[in-house]
Amino acid sequence: MSADLLVPFPVLLPLLGAGLALMLSGRPHAQRAVTVIVLVAVVAISAVLLVLADRGTPLVLWIGAWEPPLGISLVADRLSSLMLLVSAVVALAVLVYSIGQGMTGAERETPVSIYHPTYLVLVAGVSNAFLAGDLFNLFVSFEMLLFASYVLLTLGGTEGRIRAGTIYVVVNIISSMLFLTAIAVTYAAVGTVNLAQLSLRLAEIPDATALMIQLLLLTTFAIKAAVFPLSFWLPDSYPTAPAPVTAVFAGLLTKVGVYAILRTQTLLFPESPLTTLLLWAALLTMVIGILGAVAQSDIKRMLSFTLVSHIGFMVLGIGLATGAGLTGAVFYVAHHITIQTALFLVLGLVERRAGSTSLVKLGGLARLTPLLAIMFFVPAMNLAGIPPLSGFIGKVGLLAAGVETASPLAYAVVAAGTVTSLLTLYAVAKTWNLAFWRTPEQAHEMALTIAHLDEGSQVPGEPQLVRHRGHVHAGSQQFDDSAIAEARRTIAEEGTDQDLHELLEQRTLDERLPRTMTGATIGLVAVSVALTLVAGPLYGYADRAADNLLTPSVYLDAVLPEGVR
Repeated sequence: MSADLLVPFPVLLPLLGAGLALMLSGRPHAQRAVTVIVLVAVVAISAVLLVLADRGTPLVLWIGAWEPPLGISLVADRLSSLMLLVSAVVALAVLVYSIGQGMTGAERETPVSIYHPTYLVLVAGVSNAFLAGDLFNLFVSFEMLLFASYVLLTLGGTEGRIRAGTIYVVVNIISSMLFLTAIAVTYAAVGTVNLAQLSLRLAEIPDATALMIQLLLLTTFAIKAAVFPLSFWLPDSYPTAPAPVTAVFAGLLTKVGVYAILRTQTLLFPESPLTTLLLWAALLTMVIGILGAVAQSDIKRMLSFTLVSHIGFMVLGIGLATGAGLTGAVFYVAHHITIQTALFLVLGLVERRAGSTSLVKLGGLARLTPLLAIMFFVPAMNLAGIPPLSGFIGKVGLLAAGVETASPLAYAVVAAGTVTSLLTLYAVAKTWNLAFWRTPEQAHEMALTIAHLDEGSQVPGEPQLVRHRGHVHAGSQQFDDSAIAEARRTIAEEGTDQDLHELLEQRTLDERLPRTMTGATIGLVAVSVALTLVAGPLYGYADRAADNLLTPSVYLDAVLPEGVR
């Protein structure tokens, strides 16, 4: 069998699996088995594609009975193969985590029969975006992601999730309209939407027309990637979703936008990189994002803002338009997908154990659950760029590339990147100190102080105390008047304020973290550590991928036969 025939399987298998999972909607165990088997197969095929693509020649398959360049082309080169493998590994870890969450009954409102097919459609959309060899197929990928994302965001049908899903859909519909406009303008100007053909024909049209097409595409992909000032939608959309959904969104969806910017800038507009525009966007994305993160008192929102700020590092590498910059961007994308997803999975466990991700309410988690503390600490330090972790390696590579450019704007972005790294360390260190290191007594005293400053508010420590299995626990985020009254009666009957502190400290000692959820999280944290252990070979691979990006002829020769250009 020709190796090229493997290229469509990362898309076909999830789509076929989604159909089969939908047919098995009344058999949840069979659904889970189908979804796991499909994603394991996608991981294996993606690994094979990465090895084959690293031999130097991209793998190309034309879909349909049309002769090139009229058909739909799927292309697996070094960059797309790396993105496929990392995204497949992350998707598998999140799936296992979500299965564990469903087994424990933590998400009883989630319709599992819908979740699994929709999740597989999401994976198919991500894979198709990485493999797409033309703009219209890339548009189809974004629409698959939009459909699946809205369903996953609104699972459970709560008011907050519906509101967040609505914001997300409205923003992405606007983005889709811009993308369709860009496709129409491109086809009218050059008569094709195939990326390989476009790279040849765009040089033949007026510069003003080419610049308009470039700006339309950049705006579309900047919305997807949450590049400032088009990142306003992300912090309000992601935190309300179920933990596994937030994790996969944070890890993957914005990176699809970054990948699209990286691909189109290097292949279609190598002579017009818009360096100044992209470097300003990188600087503002870093600074505004991290300032938003520092100001947050909820860990989910803090991580959502750090997600925005670190997109700026990737845009920095693209904006430099040098081999070193592109190498750093490719490496950092692979690193950040893994780290960001792992952190949101850990937050799901924190929320399950403590009932909240608010820094006002959390305390003593390191003493109550040391394993959970370690699982947060390792990727958090990696996100902050502490040496010798992969985050440090990626940032040093990007900042060094900026210094090599030696322009005033590049120096300014390097300074912004340094400040962003320090403030990221501050944000995660503050989170660690408040949620994990301080005692429950200190957390309760802070909550009392804040409540007393806000006249008429409830004391955060009291409403979270509810009767369960004969003990008093914290962990519910939904309280009515009767629950609050019961909590206060419990406090009155069972002792003094010191007793309350002891009860807070013991809130979930009799509950263990679900093994499947914990195992999936540990596995992904281990993968993030492995990125550090294989940082040398991975950085070398990223360097070879960057060489391909800077040499468009490699892509052209693989996709278009000599006689059809």
